Amino acid sequence: MKGESWIVRRKSRQIMVGNVPIGGDAPIAVQSMTNTNTCDVAATLNQIQQVADAGADLVRVSIPTMDAAEAFKQIKLSSPIPLVADIHFDQKIALKVADYGVDCLRINPGNIGKEDRIRAVIEKARDMNIPIRIGVNAGSLEKDLQVKYGEPTPDALVESAFRHIDILDKYDFQNYKISLKASDVFMTVSAYRKLASQIDQPLHLGITEAGGLRAGAVKSSIGLGLLLSEGIGDTIRISLAADPVEEIKVGYDILKSLSLRQRGINLIACPSCSRQQFDVIKTVNELEMRLEDVREAIDVAIIGCVVNGPGEAKEVDLGLTGGLKSSLLYNDGEKSHKIDNAELVDSLEKLVREKLADRAQKIDDKSKGESLIKVNLSS
Repeated sequence: MKGESWIVRRKSRQIMVGNVPIGGDAPIAVQSMTNTNTCDVAATLNQIQQVADAGADLVRVSIPTMDAAEAFKQIKLSSPIPLVADIHFDQKIALKVADYGVDCLRINPGNIGKEDRIRAVIEKARDMNIPIRIGVNAGSLEKDLQVKYGEPTPDALVESAFRHIDILDKYDFQNYKISLKASDVFMTVSAYRKLASQIDQPLHLGITEAGGLRAGAVKSSIGLGLLLSEGIGDTIRISLAADPVEEIKVGYDILKSLSLRQRGINLIACPSCSRQQFDVIKTVNELEMRLEDVREAIDVAIIGCVVNGPGEAKEVDLGLTGGLKSSLLYNDGEKSHKIDNAELVDSLEKLVREKLADRAQKIDDKSKGESLIKVNLSS
């Protein structure tokens, strides 16, 4: 049936990034990363709000300097979603943002330096219940691994990951998640498969440096789609050379296509052909733009003719089948009424919003009814 996933997810332990559960039976979290100058507090907060509005569950912020750490203090106070601090080389920055309430530390223990520095970060994270994300990247593998394998390989990525895992294990720290990223799809997928079979920590998925909006979305969809379809992955980041908001949109589209999460309008639309009775592409694009603010899940089918239209329309919340001058609307699988083709976008937007409002009202009425029953039973 539509909306149901056939995927059996890998069993992983659960950690908490702020108030967002990662792993276990929690929904796969969608995240992005700011690309503003972190020291520009206003710009960074504005971008965080934009990705939060788009549906981000959490967001990563680069903290390369102590000045950025001080800016992070202000950013954390106003952020609407949990923040992951991206830190390399300097353990003092990690300790500072921990004091400022960071929700997760993204580090490579191997590049922090001497063992006493690594231990200080781990102990701080334990004391303040802050999870750590180990981030292994094909572009920054340890030099001896590059020599050993000759080039980045899945085995090299996994061996690098276990070096970091061994450090955390040494200090009995299990509150962590791991990523193994490469720009090559097959390398990334193979590495995650190998690691997923050997540990039970949550996995952060991504194809690093995937490219621009279109090519990067395609590459990420293939790589993450393969892994997610096998039940591997607990949180995802789509790495695009584009507005971070687009990363969130693509992330949700991937999850929606696999029925792993539902958010916002799910538009089922034909690619259009000479049989279409209205401009399908224009209608879909306009409707998608108008309904970008919708967060509740709703399936809408827009089909330009009667070949596949009725079949698709019967399986969704709202479905439209193209007609010569007017098109037939289906509501919850039943024929409802015809809409003038000149008014399709306005009418469909109104119908979607009315349906969601009605759904919300029914939920509210049910909640009030249950509360009333509890009051009567207790009196």
